[in-house]
Amino acid sequence: MKTALITGIAGQDGSYLADFLLGKGYIVHGLMRWDSYANAEDALGRLGALDAEEGRLTLHQGDLTDAQYVTALIKKIKPDEIYNLAALSQVAVSFETPASTIDINTKGTLAILEAVRLLDMQNSVRIYQASSSEMFGSAPAPQNEDTPMHPCSPYGIAKLASYWLARTYRDSYGMHVSNGILFNHESPTRGEDFVTRKITRAVAEIEAGRSRPLCLGNLESVRDWGHARDYVEGMWMMLQRDRSDDYVLATGTAKTVREFATRAFAHIGKTVVWVGDGQKERGIDHKSGKTLVVIDQALFRPKEVNYLLGDASKAKRVLGWTPNTYFDDLISEMINVDRELIKARVSNTPWVDAAE
Repeated sequence: MKTALITGIAGQDGSYLADFLLGKGYIVHGLMRWDSYANAEDALGRLGALDAEEGRLTLHQGDLTDAQYVTALIKKIKPDEIYNLAALSQVAVSFETPASTIDINTKGTLAILEAVRLLDMQNSVRIYQASSSEMFGSAPAPQNEDTPMHPCSPYGIAKLASYWLARTYRDSYGMHVSNGILFNHESPTRGEDFVTRKITRAVAEIEAGRSRPLCLGNLESVRDWGHARDYVEGMWMMLQRDRSDDYVLATGTAKTVREFATRAFAHIGKTVVWVGDGQKERGIDHKSGKTLVVIDQALFRPKEVNYLLGDASKAKRVLGWTPNTYFDDLISEMINVDRELIKARVSNTPWVDAAE
């Protein structure tokens, strides 16, 4: 029975990964920030009905940037595998808090690598480092492991620094460290501050009677969207290899934010017609003429990443990994879950608009 440590376990990827590893028979330890929940067990609400009652899931509260704490935790747990998923992950927020982004996303990685080295555990621990397609930034698509990286945000820069830390420790100390360069991956548990979940939540609310339109930023941004459930399996596959390496995980198909919104509204029977230009562009309901989508300049990034499309042929060839959920099925699953959440919230009460 293997033991795994997941940092950022209460996030989208952490919860899916914990569920996956428990299904494989692992003992799972999860680290979350000490200020994320007053009671660590409250995080189980997001983690779902995992096997905490069987004693195979233990939650820890701490700070990944506290190197002493990280070293003590790893020494105590003695994990076979470490999955470093903890990060300040909102790209737009990284422009507002660049110092915190660099601190959390880079120092946290360094704390794990140094702890394993100082504890002389480099031959017994395998490490997964969560890298990001945002590291490619303005590099031409499609992007793979050999594509030069040109990050366009503090988030992308911090992730790139951690990517190179992982490679340096792998080459210098013989550590089993793999970088997973994951393109955008979503799910019904995605935070509502991410554009995909913002869209599906708004669409479900509009179906339930919300009158306010959905506010979006750059409609022309192109992303390669997959499902988090598929991607966490890829993380695990990387650590089962005898030789560590770096892998892109992606679906190989890309769509604009505009198309995501259009397809989401189609799921509830609404055809969106796009009218106007620039900031005055709107998405209107073909039948009623009601405005469904408006543009908010405040939602644009200072520097946009316009086209991310992943080439995961290496992961398919070496790991045998392929995604199982694609664009339309992803949207359908997210909207259906948001529908149920709204039904539970609204019950038989008419919809009342609230501020965004």
